[in-house]
Amino acid sequence: MGKRVQVVLNQNISKLGKNGDLVEVAPGYARNYLLPQGLAVVATTGILKQVEQRREKERQQKLAEKQEAESRKTALKTIGRLVIRKQVGEKDAIFGTVTAQEVADVIKEQAGLEVDKRGISVPEIGKIGHYPVDVKLHPEVTATVEIEVASL
Repeated sequence: MGKRVQVVLNQNISKLGKNGDLVEVAPGYARNYLLPQGLAVVATTGILKQVEQRREKERQQKLAEKQEAESRKTALKTIGRLVIRKQVGEKDAIFGTVTAQEVADVIKEQAGLEVDKRGISVPEIGKIGHYPVDVKLHPEVTATVEIEVASL
């Protein structure tokens, strides 16, 4: 087997690596495909320093996003209970169901926080009452909010 060449990827390449990864490839693959297409650059000390700086910047940004999510979680806890009003039928049964979009709208209205509805997991709600709802603010931060479903 011949000599391998170290390159730093400029884009995500399936089965090879992600943007910024240092990988070893065959010299022909690097010379004939990766370098001319602009998918990679030859690994030099300067390039490796740039990659390390970029990774550190990304790490700092992710840390800041997590801290932001923690502060939003605290804000949601201080609000307490959120109220959603629904039309009610016999035996306190509600018409329809409470959706994640309704919960997101109530959070925005009462707390002033933008929350992605895809991160909200609402249990099956069929009657008026109090229900816990999980709100995913970050991949590592989840807040639990109490929703009160009341009649109109």
